Amino acid sequence: MNWEIFLAPYTQAVDELKIKLKGMRKQFDYESRHSPIEFVTGRVKPISSILDKAKRREIAMSNVEEEVQDIAGLRVVCPFVEDIYDVVDMLRLRKDFTIVEEKDYIEKNKESGYRSFHVIIHYPVETIYGEKRLLAEIQIRTLAMNFWAINEHTLNYKYSGQIPKDIKQRLKSASEAAFRLDEEMSKIRQEIRDAQEIFRRKKD
Repeated sequence: MNWEIFLAPYTQAVDELKIKLKGMRKQFDYESRHSPIEFVTGRVKPISSILDKAKRREIAMSNVEEEVQDIAGLRVVCPFVEDIYDVVDMLRLRKDFTIVEEKDYIEKNKESGYRSFHVIIHYPVETIYGEKRLLAEIQIRTLAMNFWAINEHTLNYKYSGQIPKDIKQRLKSASEAAFRLDEEMSKIRQEIRDAQEIFRRKKD
């Protein structure tokens, strides 16, 4: 397989989706409204990670395009848990891609403690050979969830997916603490939004 040719449309998809999702955030800024989006990042899955996932899930290389959903990955980070669902509602209204699956790991978090909302989409990319529809994954989470997930990912890498039992337990406890923080911040979110609005008016 020529990986450069294979991954080129995914790189294009990530670049385009980053611009579009960041554009959603800017629209709230232009209207001086609270933005449910704090920041947006994106990446194309490294070749080694694609191969590891295919091997782990027994996916034939000929089926990678259809069965590995996160080769193109976007991450939308939100201030509050409620903002996550606002972003999901906005994504459902868009006409430039099709949602094929939603996975709510906030209402029902993973055993590890992982929390996030995943939206799997079919995204059309224009290539020199015409339109190509790719699978892409948009992860939507709070700042606290993102902090936890980044560190869990780092530990998984360090221990090759075999995190020691005591560290796993601590990670799970940290996940619960992070979610309690999100819940407490949600209770005062209107106060925070009011303060942000006062700051914005003073800056203008």
